Amino acid sequence: MYYVYMMANWNNKVLYTGITNNLERRVYEHKNKLVKGFTAKYNINKLVYFDFTDDAIVAISREKQIKGWSRQKKNELVENDNPEWKDLSLDF
Repeated sequence: MYYVYMMANWNNKVLYTGITNNLERRVYEHKNKLVKGFTAKYNINKLVYFDFTDDAIVAISREKQIKGWSRQKKNELVENDNPEWKDLSLDF
């Protein structure tokens, strides 16, 4: 499976969109700042959206599509499934 996901910082001011084949591992890496870069710098630590597919090409295309959207459209995507912006990884 391939996951397209969005993570936010504690006050939802900064969003990160990514792709992975192991969502639990990747969220753990973000939360524990194991990978230096954007997510560590901006304290991205809350999984707010994810979707999955068994097709890597579809997942990559979806990630690129979301990254190209306005912040408002990204917010709407999150709020359709997660209106309270809860950390979905707490259910892992």
